[in-house]
Amino acid sequence: MNYKEALQDKIFKIIAQAANELNLESYVIGGFVRDLILKRDHKKDIDIVAVGSGIELALKVSELIPHKPKVQVFKNYGTAMLRYDDMDIEFVGARKESYNHDSRNPIVENGTLEDDQNRRDFTINALALSLNESTFGELVDPFNGLADMENKTIKTPLNPDITYSDDPLRMMRAIRFASQLNFEIEAESLASITKNKDRISIISGERIVDELNKILMSDVPSVGFLLLYQTGLLDIILPELTALNQVEEIEGHTHKNNFYHTLEVVDNICPNTDDVWLRWSALLHDIGKAPTKRYNKKQGWTFHGHEFLGGKMAKKIFERLHMPLNQKLKFVQKMVMMSSRPIVLAQDIVTDSAVRRLVFDAGEDVENLMTLCEADITTKNPKKFQKYHNNFKIVREKIVEVEERDKVRVFQPPISGEEIMELFNLQPSREIGVLKEAVKEAILEGEIPNDYQAAYDFVLKRAEKMGLKKVN
Repeated sequence: MNYKEALQDKIFKIIAQAANELNLESYVIGGFVRDLILKRDHKKDIDIVAVGSGIELALKVSELIPHKPKVQVFKNYGTAMLRYDDMDIEFVGARKESYNHDSRNPIVENGTLEDDQNRRDFTINALALSLNESTFGELVDPFNGLADMENKTIKTPLNPDITYSDDPLRMMRAIRFASQLNFEIEAESLASITKNKDRISIISGERIVDELNKILMSDVPSVGFLLLYQTGLLDIILPELTALNQVEEIEGHTHKNNFYHTLEVVDNICPNTDDVWLRWSALLHDIGKAPTKRYNKKQGWTFHGHEFLGGKMAKKIFERLHMPLNQKLKFVQKMVMMSSRPIVLAQDIVTDSAVRRLVFDAGEDVENLMTLCEADITTKNPKKFQKYHNNFKIVREKIVEVEERDKVRVFQPPISGEEIMELFNLQPSREIGVLKEAVKEAILEGEIPNDYQAAYDFVLKRAEKMGLKKVN
């Protein structure tokens, strides 16, 4: 690959000129270089390392750009950032780092390019391209990162025990890169993650979730989750998930392994959604099964109420990992709590009233729920697989038909509480709630259509039975 050609973007010439004027060495380093070589999308984030002051270089670069973009300076970290043509460019001075045992925040000193490459997490992220006049576009690869890329290997530049113990988040990053790039973690490095797994406790929930989200957003997330499980990290981060990896046998009856089933569901859903919260729903949809598992002689293994308990458990996970406790949590809880509803429909004769109730309860999220439930079909029996998918197709068609006719997705009662109060000269009372609920039930059961006149007539009849008289 001709790296000089890959650095044709005007910004690299400007950085090279600024570095030359300041008499500094400068290099593009890290993810941009890695993704450039792997032919992945590499345009958004660019890291520049200067042997000297990164802040000074950023300010000089801004001066040389015609519209002089604003430079954000982070003095405490010795870094600066500017935005140019849709790219975020971060400048940092080359440095060497040392760590205290109880923190992932390093003690930083000025250093050489070699020092800076030594502190990088993986050999594939330590590659640098020169922006210096005499060596412009030359690759600096002290740890054979290029060979590791060709061999699809994740490997640390230095002793993995030091790399992972210094900054335990790197254990999650190793697994995330393995999942995103479909690379293998070198055996010594993988063993080191297992050895250092308890160090993850010094990492904040937000940082852990950031990596989990990136694993979930990879094409085949099970690659990352199996590595998290294999190394023992998953048991620390999401013990509710690893609790599913227990298959019991009583009187010759076993149940399916819900851990591996869950990973299959997550992989199944990925081609059909890029919504990370729907992927989280797939990951957590069965977490209530471990605590609700019971053996019954007549029925075999049961998991009664696992969806309801799973919804409550999802909230505890979100709280523990400092995840958003807003609509995103409510969405995941709703998906988990309703995850069996379409499956039951798909196994039985699909009635209009059952579909109306499903659409009423799921509301705007009914499509997402159907996507989750179709991903939940993991049977290896081709006839059953086809049958369930055909049944889901019928359910989807019914949803469209019922929704067009009955408009229950965003349900508004055709007759309001205020109108009921006026009709019978009532003050706010229990009777109004009873009548409104009766109208809703009648519409969902298909006893009356979802229109005003039908609801009005229904209320008059029901009110009469309750001893209420219409005011003339």
